Amino acid sequence: MAAGEQVCLIVALLLLVQWPLGTYIARIMTDTRDTRLEKGVYRLVGVNASTQQPWATYAISVLAVSVVGAVLLYALLRLQAVLPGNVGMPAVPADGAFNTASSFVTNTNWQWYSGEATMGYLAQAAGLTVQNFVSAAVGIAVAFVLLRGFVSSGADLLGNFWVDIIRIVLRLLLPLAAIAALLFMIGGVVQNLNDPVVATTLQGATQPIPGGPVATQEAIKQLGTNGGGFFNANSAHPFENPTAYTNVLQILLLLAIPFSLPRAMGLVIGNKKQGIAILCTMGVLWLTSVALITWAETAGRGAAPELAGAAMEGKEVRFGVATSALFAASTTGTSTGAVNSMHDSFTAAGGGVAMLNMMVGEVSPGGVGSGLYGMLILAILTVFLAGLMVGRTPEIYGKRLGRREITLVALYILTTPVLLLVGAGLTAGLPAGDGSITQQGPHGLSTALYAYASAANNNGSAFASFGAATTYQNTVLGLVMLFARFVPMVLVIALAGVLARQRRKAPGPGTLSTDAPMFVGLLVVVVLFVAGLTYVPALALGPVAEALQ
Repeated sequence: MAAGEQVCLIVALLLLVQWPLGTYIARIMTDTRDTRLEKGVYRLVGVNASTQQPWATYAISVLAVSVVGAVLLYALLRLQAVLPGNVGMPAVPADGAFNTASSFVTNTNWQWYSGEATMGYLAQAAGLTVQNFVSAAVGIAVAFVLLRGFVSSGADLLGNFWVDIIRIVLRLLLPLAAIAALLFMIGGVVQNLNDPVVATTLQGATQPIPGGPVATQEAIKQLGTNGGGFFNANSAHPFENPTAYTNVLQILLLLAIPFSLPRAMGLVIGNKKQGIAILCTMGVLWLTSVALITWAETAGRGAAPELAGAAMEGKEVRFGVATSALFAASTTGTSTGAVNSMHDSFTAAGGGVAMLNMMVGEVSPGGVGSGLYGMLILAILTVFLAGLMVGRTPEIYGKRLGRREITLVALYILTTPVLLLVGAGLTAGLPAGDGSITQQGPHGLSTALYAYASAANNNGSAFASFGAATTYQNTVLGLVMLFARFVPMVLVIALAGVLARQRRKAPGPGTLSTDAPMFVGLLVVVVLFVAGLTYVPALALGPVAEALQ
């Protein structure tokens, strides 16, 4: 299937899915009734479902469930050797366990390890997979808190975090993941609890062939834009992604919820056109990155790419260049981090676009929840800048934007670049003996930039030549992931609280129309402008310099 046909297929499937899925998500998050199962869970955990939380209480609840999840996952990894289902795996080292716990709790799923050689079945299923559900649910919940801030009129009550997360898991993620896991098993993805099969090679040596509960993890890995692979080769591994059918399914799953949330947004705020405008902005950015990476990889410069007809190094031959480019644009445009090819082997231009996808905040379309609230933050900034240009008080979705709102927006926008650039700069200055940067020149710098772009934006993909399994990188990357996830989240929840205290007003004659094509174009420009001002100097020293060599 040609590149254009693949993109058209994915777009058609997304258009088919996003309307009913977005409608269903909005219904879940606005329903005033609880199911029997939900009521039972509320009683079990001691939740009063009728209680509404102000922004500070909601933020504390988000942090509490994440801290408890990280501690439990850390303990599980450290005790793996003495727990059942370890398949002979030893305990995970302390720094590695901290990094992995931080990674999966923050929806990053960065992996310094080879999954099949480090994690037993219990750690994969009861540890990593559980956090795939919880971290995805937290992101969606925070997005709806911001929407409630726009809808509320004079009351700082933003819902109940425990109700939100339980509903999202039970009504949305679990049912969809069960269907996806079944579809994966039909497509040949491995799903068992058997011990590794010992095979004899042609040379007479023995080699263990691992299995495991792969399909169930693969489903929520993509659906929740998590990305952590059961095997080291991730979605390039034939046990995780055996056919063209499963490859299309994976791309569809990782894009489905992020592209459906704008529809849910439009229904919640009572203006479907606003959701369409956000959807169009996300779609323009995603399609542009798909086109640029496809062009860079099919027109790869150099003797080897020219002889091969394209840049085939690091590509899985079952999928080819076009599908690898589509997957790369989709996985770095969301917070997924799954890969079906090695991004380290992409051309400098192709790898640079993938890196830029993360640097713009992963809003094309972004992670589950985080992509929507990230784009809304940029929409607020766009309206504010437009208001300055024409000398009017900026308003968006019935709320005025003043000093407090813009201060929180500015802090949100600055948090990730500070963590990314400081972390990458410190790594670039480490002695060569650290082993983190294994290559010299611009590509070596690119590996560090990519690693911290991935960690700071909670993506999880990496350039494979980056030496991530050092004590320093495990510790610092783990801290970057935690701060980059939860500082922006708290700022978003605080912004929702500030907006909720305002009375909602009808649009006036001076209100900028935020549902028109002009606003979509302006928002795209602001997204690229903010990223450009922040990252162009670093990109010029890394992928741009490498591309010009």
